[in-house]
Amino acid sequence: MDKYDLIVVGAGIGGALSAKIAAAKDFKVCLIDQKPEKKIGDKICGEAMGKHHFDNLGLAPPTGDELASIVKGIDIFSPDKKTIFRIEEEKLHGYMINRYELGQRFLQEALDSGVELHHSTQVLNPLIEKSFIKGVRAKNGSPKKLREFIGSIVIDSSGMDAIIRKQVPDDWIFERNLSGEDTAILYQEIREVSDIKEPAYPQIYLNQTISPGGYYWIFPKGQNIVNVGLGLQMKEGFLNPRKLFYNDLLSEPFFNNSKKIRGGGGFVSTRRPLNTMVGNGVLFIGDAASQPSPVSGGGIGPSMEAGYLAAKVACKAIEQSDVSQRGMWDYNLEYMTQYGGKSAGLDIFRIFLQKCSNEDLDYGMYNKLIKEDDLLKASIGENLKLNITDKAQRVFRGLRRFSFLKALAMTADKMKAIKELYSQFPQPQDHVQWSQKVESLVKEMKNMSI
Repeated sequence: MDKYDLIVVGAGIGGALSAKIAAAKDFKVCLIDQKPEKKIGDKICGEAMGKHHFDNLGLAPPTGDELASIVKGIDIFSPDKKTIFRIEEEKLHGYMINRYELGQRFLQEALDSGVELHHSTQVLNPLIEKSFIKGVRAKNGSPKKLREFIGSIVIDSSGMDAIIRKQVPDDWIFERNLSGEDTAILYQEIREVSDIKEPAYPQIYLNQTISPGGYYWIFPKGQNIVNVGLGLQMKEGFLNPRKLFYNDLLSEPFFNNSKKIRGGGGFVSTRRPLNTMVGNGVLFIGDAASQPSPVSGGGIGPSMEAGYLAAKVACKAIEQSDVSQRGMWDYNLEYMTQYGGKSAGLDIFRIFLQKCSNEDLDYGMYNKLIKEDDLLKASIGENLKLNITDKAQRVFRGLRRFSFLKALAMTADKMKAIKELYSQFPQPQDHVQWSQKVESLVKEMKNMSI
């Protein structure tokens, strides 16, 4: 039996950062991952991330092999491709990264700080005693042998597997499993293209036929290399993303004579964060906490921010000998007030977009019911502003789509309301009532018709 101050399950970028921070403060830290050490960081990913995450945390930005290209804007295409929103703003500056190389850098920094790595180790379940998580049971070696890792606190950074979250004690009021409607299934490839100029900016395409409930993307990485893929909502009867990728997306002229380098599929959470990301003896970060952007699915930056906050709160809780949910509640408070409200607002917008037909999206973008600047502001946490002119109202009345305008206005109101709720994130004793208000608002949005 091995004993630690902190056990981190999952050596992704957020998990490795948490482990590094705690180890640098002389805590005994164990980092567990089911992949071999040299495979850690290899993950299906769009590989785009914002510069501000590195700036916020004082971390060195990607360089050398970690960096594919600099991003200074993004293009968003309507389904008919007749309207393009080009969003250029310093707040959106970022990077196209090489996910594996950046993941290996974060892992190495954790090891250099004194973290003990257990790779090729599969965590099976949490160890629970008197409604506290006290560690994990895992298996590794050849032949596989069971081991128990005991810790004051466990951080679940196990991604969509959410190994700990799905097995928390029965008496916890907790969101163990995510709805398929709040999850995206992805297929993505790195491809070499030839004879066609690469796009200047990353490109996102809205299309309910090719990527229903999601989008497809073409992200340039330089030297005729692109990250291309699609994600779609996993609602009942969802289609096979790989078939859509090959039957529809690769039929674009851009991909004539292109060549696959590597690819694969995966899943990502596309909803607001869990209503609580803290339990007795445990904290949740990244996909295990449902922290990726509900609209873009981007999760590296949020997992870094969460990894930093979780480590800070965990270290303080260990020092004060209070690893209860109440003793670590500050992680909820800090994350939800800084990032949760923005994410919840985008969750409302995501639900609206998934209800739209291609025709709705074409006309909405063509008439600029939401302008590029307003879309940018909404994406960074400001309220959604509408541009519903008399002309636009006449157009939509003529098309018998006035209900679309009403739905868009309702969406803006709901986004504002849910962000206000998150700005007043409660203490534990009031959390159930707060959660009920959030769930009621989200349910109203999901029941809305267009």
